[in-house]
Amino acid sequence: MNLDKRCAGLLLHPTSLPSGTLADAGRWLDFLQAAGMSKWQMLPLGLPLSGLSPYQCASAFAVNPALFPAEIRVDMRRFSPWRRTQAHWLDDYARFIVIKSEQGGASWTDWPQALRDRDPATLAAFDLAHGDQLREIMHAQFRAAVFWRRMRAEAAQRGIQLFGDMPIFVAHDSADVWARRDLFLLDAEGHPTVVAGVPPDYFSETGQRWGNPHYNWAAMQADGFAWWQARLGAHFEWFDWVRIDHFRGLAAAWAIPASEPTAIHGQWVPTPGAALLQAVSDEMGELSLVAEDLGMITPDVTALRHQFGLPGMAVLQFAFDAHADNPHKPENVQPDTVYYTGTHDNDTVLGWWRSLPDHARQHVRWQLGIGESEAAPDERVVDAMIETVLHSRAALAMLPLQDVLHLGSEARMNTPGTDNGNWTWRFDWDELPRDLASHLLEQLQKSHRCGTLSLS
Repeated sequence: MNLDKRCAGLLLHPTSLPSGTLADAGRWLDFLQAAGMSKWQMLPLGLPLSGLSPYQCASAFAVNPALFPAEIRVDMRRFSPWRRTQAHWLDDYARFIVIKSEQGGASWTDWPQALRDRDPATLAAFDLAHGDQLREIMHAQFRAAVFWRRMRAEAAQRGIQLFGDMPIFVAHDSADVWARRDLFLLDAEGHPTVVAGVPPDYFSETGQRWGNPHYNWAAMQADGFAWWQARLGAHFEWFDWVRIDHFRGLAAAWAIPASEPTAIHGQWVPTPGAALLQAVSDEMGELSLVAEDLGMITPDVTALRHQFGLPGMAVLQFAFDAHADNPHKPENVQPDTVYYTGTHDNDTVLGWWRSLPDHARQHVRWQLGIGESEAAPDERVVDAMIETVLHSRAALAMLPLQDVLHLGSEARMNTPGTDNGNWTWRFDWDELPRDLASHLLEQLQKSHRCGTLSLS
């Protein structure tokens, strides 16, 4: 990962664009360029299984067609060659979506046994009877890929790199698990034997039970991590940078017996992350990956990140405690870091600030250098947080658009552990002040962060 230049970018998922789709992408890229931003970070682009969360999707490879404009002109003569390059996931994904629809949305483990267990004759008959529906699913993926290729080229012309996000685990009820049961720890009927999550901590007495199946790492390592190679390769067809969510899972993962209702009775199970990253590096060269290393991070996780030269993350909202060694404090942030005011899982800076008790606010003011004599209106705190991140030693500073616009909790993207009201925030073009781009550009220049025109 080349982090030899100080840069900045904005975090905004396509669903938060005014149209809720990438139909606004051109105008958004123009704004990023005018503001001097060289990175556009977004959340995973997959098709959510239920609800709107992009972190539990029907496929590790497919994108959500609803993110794309309704009309995309493509040369369909190119479809067949594209389909051949995507055959390792595309056919099974299309089958999965059509079968799931016919089965009323039921999980694949509840399908008729011949479909659940992928009986070859049954699948061949299904393909023959559903050819039009299968092709429609595939065509939607092809149109999306063509649109993205054009958009990525437009971004590159503006000096803007696209920064994606990859959940470390995949959903159990997904095309990936249905098609490759051998790569996951499942019982004879396809149910997980252990599921992923995190142990109890300061934030939760029972931990978090995510429910994703664990990988059969022995099977994956036996073929040189071919599935992971394909997955990361697919992401780099779409993005210049990719964040690996829950990177610590590549050092060890919390395995919870599937019968347990909470994450309490799990155990740490080592994973061959070094072997995986080495295999990928041998195949792809320099890894343009970012390690999401937030939370309780052990030395082995940091060592793994450093071994492969991957930047980590820091979040300024986490900096305001009494621990001098807190890695989120500006004075502790190293250049090999992507520094955020907050992420999609945090409240906005303004919402966070307003929720603090008076004594905590005093400490924040002191840390940010806002004197007691200053009235410190809410906007001043937000601006000071942005300035702190921009002036830090981190090579890349990332700002959620909500913070740039001084928005409160009503604009929060996600509240972990809740099901309602998440992933729905959108901005309107008239919310962007006319001088916002020039103001941001000036801030980047003052903090010596490269603008788009100077990006190599």
